Amino acid sequence: MGQLPESVDRDILDHRIVFAIKAIREVSDCTLHEALDAFVARYEELRRDRPDDFQLNREEYGRGFYS
Repeated sequence: MGQLPESVDRDILDHRIVFAIKAIREVSDCTLHEALDAFVARYEELRRDRPDDFQLNREEYGRGFYS
């Protein structure tokens, strides 16, 4: 997976999961499964590098989202 646009990071930080995955698919021309993998990898990087930028903790972040 190549370089992702800044909008993906903003979407992840603002809990806009569907928008982040959609943007990943558009720029990477990948499958949904690949986009989900890329999303999780970038989410983990952001959690590690910018924990204070998240509005929700880990338990709350994915609540109600089913893929």
